[in-house]
Amino acid sequence: MTAAPAPSRALLALAEAKVPRYTSYPTAAQFGPLDEATYRGWLRDGVRAGDPLSIYLHVPYCRDLCWYCACHAKPTRSEARIDAFAAALEGEADLLAAALPEHGGVAHLHLGGGTPSILGPVRMRTLVNGLFARFGLRPGAELAIELDPRLLDDDMVTTLAELGFTRASLGVQDISPEVQARIGRTQPSEMVAIAVERLRRAGFSGVNLDLMYGLPGQTVDHVERSARFAAWLGVDRIAVFGYAHVAWMKPNQRALDATALPGAEARMEQAEAAERVLTRAGYAALGLDHFAAPGDPLARAAAEGRLRRNFQGYTTDDAPVLLGLGPSAIGSLPGGLAGNILDERNHADAVAEGRLPIARGVAITPEDRARGALIERLMCDFALDLAAPATAAVPLEPILREAIAAMAPLEAQGLVEIRPGRLTVTPAGRRFVRQVAACFDAHLAPSPQRHSAAV
Repeated sequence: MTAAPAPSRALLALAEAKVPRYTSYPTAAQFGPLDEATYRGWLRDGVRAGDPLSIYLHVPYCRDLCWYCACHAKPTRSEARIDAFAAALEGEADLLAAALPEHGGVAHLHLGGGTPSILGPVRMRTLVNGLFARFGLRPGAELAIELDPRLLDDDMVTTLAELGFTRASLGVQDISPEVQARIGRTQPSEMVAIAVERLRRAGFSGVNLDLMYGLPGQTVDHVERSARFAAWLGVDRIAVFGYAHVAWMKPNQRALDATALPGAEARMEQAEAAERVLTRAGYAALGLDHFAAPGDPLARAAAEGRLRRNFQGYTTDDAPVLLGLGPSAIGSLPGGLAGNILDERNHADAVAEGRLPIARGVAITPEDRARGALIERLMCDFALDLAAPATAAVPLEPILREAIAAMAPLEAQGLVEIRPGRLTVTPAGRRFVRQVAACFDAHLAPSPQRHSAAV
């Protein structure tokens, strides 16, 4: 087999460039202080009778913090601390339910973290049943949760199944013991296989695995072995994320050996290796970093042009309102994006005082909405219909003209193809789609301290 040509310096520079992941537009880099009155106004004016709701609930605790983690999470083994957190969540849910006008109930519920299962079966039942009672549940709603295979037992699986959870995402990252030792997460592959089997037996219709590339000491062989393992398990979806080293923001990452981090060319080779293994195994490559089995709802949505992107990544969730609960959780409403207080104690204090624990956010203008729609379709479909829709709230022609001019260097490198009425990200450019999307970002300013490498 002929070796692939080495990437050019220009491509390597693009791969190393820091750009947003575009799980929202505007991105979190544009967030500023947000007062409760403004947020309450967005809730009042942005939710209509019959609208489905999506809820993201963030649990910011883990038993131990993995060294690579860039999530908003803290280690704890204090049951009293978790009790206090659960009580604050219930109080926040009460405040939020009272602030909402009439709506159509919850269509999607996603528990993330951290490690949501740290709540334990009893607290989990109380919390989730309380959400159902306060907000209502639509028929066919998807209930999803992020799980750590090391902290998953039969009692928790049974509890989740009885509550109606149908999808679970398991953090795996890499199955090689030598890589696991470098990132502070020992997790034998047998443990992952047992977790998948438990979930299947309990009736979960969707099981996802999260893998990573670009970890310290990681090689193409490590990534390929992990991808083959995920495919062998027959899970429904696989996400392959590039490790983001932001040790200046996440002190736990200082435990990693930064000198062993793969460079840009090695990261590109690892990302390509994962895609090669998974597509040969029959998975459809979706968007920037997701893979889905044939027939999975995510694969169908992508094939039909219905794939969406939000703070949880690629999704089928088309609810017009996303509510965030818990410290650091971010919500999305027609009026703007709203982020909760980061610190869990300050979050609990606000709730105890009867205040929605909102802290930061950004209003969405009609132009933002138009640009965001273009960015989302690029991130999901790798193509844009350049014919401006008649219903556009703002003229699209100036936005498109400006963006196309900005992507001239990308076109010269064969990463995009621009034809009358159509913009297409080429196969060679798909890994650089964040760079293409950035051409539509009117707010973007160089921020190496905020954003991760493009590849």
